[in-house]
Amino acid sequence: MGLRFGKRKLSIGSMRKRDVPDGLWEKCPGCGEILYAKELEASLGVCSKCGHHFSMGRQKRIDLIADEGTFVEWDAGMTSVDPLEFTGQESYIAKLEVNQKKTGFKDAVTCGAARLNGRDIGLGVMDFSFLGASMGSVVGEKITRLIERCTAEKRPCILICASGGARMYEGLFSLMQMAKTSAALARHAKAGLSYIPVLTHPTMAGVMASFATLGDVIIAEPGALIGFAGPRVIKETTQQNLPAGFQRAEFLEKHGLIDMVVPRPQLKARLALVLDYMSNP
Repeated sequence: MGLRFGKRKLSIGSMRKRDVPDGLWEKCPGCGEILYAKELEASLGVCSKCGHHFSMGRQKRIDLIADEGTFVEWDAGMTSVDPLEFTGQESYIAKLEVNQKKTGFKDAVTCGAARLNGRDIGLGVMDFSFLGASMGSVVGEKITRLIERCTAEKRPCILICASGGARMYEGLFSLMQMAKTSAALARHAKAGLSYIPVLTHPTMAGVMASFATLGDVIIAEPGALIGFAGPRVIKETTQQNLPAGFQRAEFLEKHGLIDMVVPRPQLKARLALVLDYMSNP
């Protein structure tokens, strides 16, 4: 059944499809369920059918962890430069400008002071939507400053991690951030202060090999991909079939790399419990 306009025939189905506003529904990549966007937002981006965790923007993650109105950003104006004068199909500067416009942020991490259930903390949140949350000089410097300021102010530090790895536009400058952030965490630990990384999907390569896995307690979201090289690269290199669930949060918890897998709606309460335990003399 359809209506004819001139030489074109429109079906009732196509007319209905055009009447549906964009962004009203989301298809779950975990189970294929069609989810109402407002209900998905109310559930903190967790599928009500299978528990798949959708990606979450940095401001929503800050709102999830920090007590309302307590987050104060540090080093907000820090911006990447192009030390290697990198050029390809697009220049590095052009890539930065596109991502800054898209996200509204200067770079891939936001750091600052906050309170969690009334406790003073330092909080950092990495954002995969900004150049894959790749670790360039600014990302490494902001995270290092976050840790060092937490050490100076005797705050526990929580870092929400996500990354595809090093920012190759910056070459060796990017790789140096692994050592710098790790050294800051060593001084933080020597001061007897807590550090808890929360690994989200995906947390890979240099980030995973440095500050993402140097926590006192390492937490991950369900289903998060966590590793150094990707599964395809490992399979091609070793010529071996990988076990089911390889590099997923649940597999890594079972094999001892991470301490606990915590669903997003329970994360704030679990972080508060861990901090209470670790600060109890």
